[in-house]
Formats: sequence, C-alpha cells, structure tokens
Amino acid sequence: MPANTVPIFPLTPKTAWGSVATANTAKDGTGTVVTVFTAGTNGSKIDQIKVRPLGTNVATVLRIFINNGSANSTPANNSLIHEKTMANSTLSEVAELADTDLLIPKGGDVAVPIPYLPPGYKINVTVGTTIAAGLQVTVHGSDY
Repeated sequence: MPANTVPIFPLTPKTAWGSVATANTAKDGTGTVVTVFTAGTNGSKIDQIKVRPLGTNVATVLRIFINNGSANSTPANNSLIHEKTMANSTLSEVAELADTDLLIPKGGDVAVPIPYLPPGYKINVTVGTTIAAGLQVTVHGSDY
C-alpha cells in the first residue's frame, strides 16, 4: 500500500482571532457567527484555540463550528464540533481573568485541538447568551 514517506510540515505560521458577544442560539451554524480562522489555499493545521474574557461577562456557552468555506446561512455547510461552558467573569485591575485552552475530547483522557482544515474551511464561533464585554477567541496554527 503506498504511503507518504516524506513528512509534510506547515509552511507559514498563522494566528487569527475574533471577538464574540452577541447571542446566537442556532445550533446549525447559521445566523450571526464570528469567523476566527480561515484555512489557506493548501489547508491548515491548528495547534491551539485560546479563549479569554474581555471583561465582566455572565456565564454563557461558546459554540465552535467548522464551515466548508461556503455561506454559513446553509445549515449543511456547517458542523457544530464543540461546546464549552464559559464561566462568568469580573474585570479586575489586581487579578487575572482566567483563559481557556479549548481541546476537543477524543475519548478517555485524550483531547486535542482541531488538527487540520481543508483549503478555505473556516472556524466560526457563537455564544448562547449576549455577554457584556465579550470573548476573544484566538487560533494559533499554520498554513501548508
């Protein structure tokens, strides 16, 4: 059986981000979404997704969708891949706000970030309830 015997390494480091604060209760990726990452012309590898509150927020849920690069208004173009409860946060000038590294459970104690995206695919995010300050979602990865 033929196999790729030469390791393929990402070519260009890539970091992208977006802020989300307005509620979207659709579970199919439609409605108002924030695109936080778009894969390059040869696809992309995702290494980390970090979420930080931007100030005082009530608790909410962050939803992560993969979109196939087409309009997110068509439910079939989107896949809900992960949800994460985000605790309430209170802005302080003397204490840090907790950040969250998102990992997707693969069973047991194993969890990984979204490993690969085909060319043009996007990572979109929403929140379940409107929050005052918002969440900053930063994706670290690279393009092939």
